[in-house]
Amino acid sequence: MTTIELVENGAPVEVALDDRTGLALRSSDLVTAVPSVQPGWWIIGPRTRVGVARVAGVDLTIRPKVDIRRLMFLVGYARDGSFWRDEEVDVEEDTDLLTVIASAFARQAAKATSHGLLQGYRVEELASPVLRGRIRTTDQVTRRHGMALPLEIRFDEYDVDIPENQILRAATDRLLRLERVPDDTRRTLRRLSRELADVTPLPRGWVLPTWTRSRLNARYHVALGLSELVLRGSSVEQAAGTVRIDGFMLDMAKLFEDFLTEALGAALVAGGGRVRVQDRWHLDEASTVPMKPDLVWYGPGSTTPTAVVDAKYKAEKPSGYPNADLYQMLAYCTVRGMLRGHLVYAKGNEPEARHRVVGAGVEIHQHALDLDADPAVLLDQVHDLATQVTRLAASEDFLAARDVAAHA
Repeated sequence: MTTIELVENGAPVEVALDDRTGLALRSSDLVTAVPSVQPGWWIIGPRTRVGVARVAGVDLTIRPKVDIRRLMFLVGYARDGSFWRDEEVDVEEDTDLLTVIASAFARQAAKATSHGLLQGYRVEELASPVLRGRIRTTDQVTRRHGMALPLEIRFDEYDVDIPENQILRAATDRLLRLERVPDDTRRTLRRLSRELADVTPLPRGWVLPTWTRSRLNARYHVALGLSELVLRGSSVEQAAGTVRIDGFMLDMAKLFEDFLTEALGAALVAGGGRVRVQDRWHLDEASTVPMKPDLVWYGPGSTTPTAVVDAKYKAEKPSGYPNADLYQMLAYCTVRGMLRGHLVYAKGNEPEARHRVVGAGVEIHQHALDLDADPAVLLDQVHDLATQVTRLAASEDFLAARDVAAHA
């Protein structure tokens, strides 16, 4: 068994691999993989995903460059906008991400179900020889063609087979299928699996059932957030031809985007107005080219965008377009007639800068957040960013008003 260990954003490693395995790693999109000049060797490098996976017989470990406690804070805040308390992330320095996530989920799920599984009402539709609830008249006529029995009925069932428990079971089953989950965590997961035996399992590939946060399911909130994280992170499981990929990976770019939209959005709304995430715009007048900026702020009383922000964990540099982020932001500003746009990076990936576009009068501001900072310090940075965005938007309104007056 070949083992490859990488650090996010770190240096690639050269490994002896056959071409089939090298191509499987490349097609997985978890790492970069190119043949070395030396036959029988491949150069494997990290992308933005972190975690563990097994690809074509290769055990792949990619460690995040930020401290695991800082990473778990980002995860917790991105899920529900609240702090992730240090005592909930009691990890050793060399603990891998899967161990941390699996242990946190098992602990929180066990806590959520310690007083029994949550129960609720669900709608059941079936054919029955006994009347219960009410008859589905249309189905009775079209399916039974005048037969008295069975009856097509609909009724409310009160039991544990509800979306919240189905999601917990899906995450539990998923973690039990992974080989690298620690034994003590696996024992807790097995107990959870037995408790959830009466809950309908979700087939692989199914869309998760929806649930709504409420006072009644408050004790499940943290566990459900971790469940969704487990299921999203384990979605790297796939069949790439005859090669199986199985593991748990988090996309740091998506995590950074989720954290920024949650934290910056809350900071902007605190000052008034509203925010829209992934607002739907179009580049052309025929509305055939869609655009979805990460975060759009509509100031107090405004029906048009006041500020536009895009989260860029690291600069996107597709071949031939090294400044793609700037072109994208310029398109956003041009379409909505805005004088300023904001790109927010993780510190260390891109510097803070300001670009004034020739002939357009548009300024694009690059900001950087230090993800290695203490959580309170990081949130202070986000609040400072919100202040800067609102201040620049206010000055933009002044400039626009001045231009209107000048042409009057």
